[in-house]
Amino acid sequence: MNIQGVKQRFGIIGRSPLLERALNTAIRVASTDLSVLIQGESGVGKEIFSRIIHELSVRKHNNFIAINCGAIPAGTINSELFGHEKGSFTGAVTERKGYFETVNGGTIFLDEIGEMPLDTQAYLLRILESGEFLRVGSSKVLNTDVRIVAASNVNLEEKIQAGKFREDLYYRLNTVPIKVPSLHERREDIYMLFRKFSGDFAEKYRSASITLTPEAKLLIENYRWPGNIRELKNMVEQLSVLSESQELDVDELVELVPHIKNRLLPSKIGTFNLNGESTYQEREILFKFLLEMKSDLSDVRSLIFELVRANDLTLPDLSAIKSSQGYQADAVFKKVFDRNPKDLSEDEFSNYESNKPIILSGKSGGNYNEPEEMEEILSIEDMEKDMIRKALKKFNNRRKDAADELGISERTLYRKIKEYHMPD
Repeated sequence: MNIQGVKQRFGIIGRSPLLERALNTAIRVASTDLSVLIQGESGVGKEIFSRIIHELSVRKHNNFIAINCGAIPAGTINSELFGHEKGSFTGAVTERKGYFETVNGGTIFLDEIGEMPLDTQAYLLRILESGEFLRVGSSKVLNTDVRIVAASNVNLEEKIQAGKFREDLYYRLNTVPIKVPSLHERREDIYMLFRKFSGDFAEKYRSASITLTPEAKLLIENYRWPGNIRELKNMVEQLSVLSESQELDVDELVELVPHIKNRLLPSKIGTFNLNGESTYQEREILFKFLLEMKSDLSDVRSLIFELVRANDLTLPDLSAIKSSQGYQADAVFKKVFDRNPKDLSEDEFSNYESNKPIILSGKSGGNYNEPEEMEEILSIEDMEKDMIRKALKKFNNRRKDAADELGISERTLYRKIKEYHMPD
């Protein structure tokens, strides 16, 4: 079965290359009996991948069971998985078959495998190696033919380093790894999922299907989605019930879901505090600086177009150059600046009127200040200092107002001023 057929059969929405790569791996490994380790954040749909592997395998007519290892108490997990004999512990009034007996011939999905106790890991390793296991309180060796698909939302290699997960079990499980992408890694799929959930809840609650304005759509695409698809689905249901309008704009969206305005910012950027961790306030300063740079670039672009318009100049047609000569835009500009104009052939940049100098005649409608030489800021520390200096200048050294402008506390601003040895 191809990827599109699998998507339709299992109700998977999305066209992200990362998602399709994971699906392709699941489809190809399904026909084998290899152990599979599915890794991904909570809420990305790891169980769906385990069902795909089972349903496309030769075991599809046998049992499938999903077990959350983190939800079973450490004292009873061995009994749940491998069974127990009568009287083997307090409360064991009868013998009991475990999942590895009842699902013999089928597939067991072990979710949150990183939470499994170490002694249980040893029993599981024996099953993977020989298919043998013992019931709790029994000395009789039993055999099972079960395919194991495991999943984890934590880094198992870090668990191994901490002595909380067996290295030999990790390599037995990780025969074929599948990485399920997080929702923020497949931003192109977010609005597709939003529309799917919106239609589902409209049918459920017999209401109109909600949509988003382009600005609101951009907002949800830039949110981090720590809860992934589960969080998105819950949010759409909330909006379907509480929204008074069919098309939500940014203001309505933020009013109903305030945390949605927390944008997808790098988690480890900026300077560091005494504990070596980047603070939210410091990232906010950097983010404000980047926004200001974007505004400056827009001004420069407007100035260039005004120069071209006022002096009746013609810009080169870069798309024509690229299609006819195969150059990328940056390669074209490099060619122009690196060569002497006399060396250029007549057909190169035929639309470019090089005999017209770029000048301001003084008759232009725009008034521009004298050019200001800007020193290039090369470090994040310099960016912060520059933003703090501008804020203090704007508010005549009133620190409270400057701190509010930067989105940080007055105490943090005072610390930064001392840290950078800035004049009071």
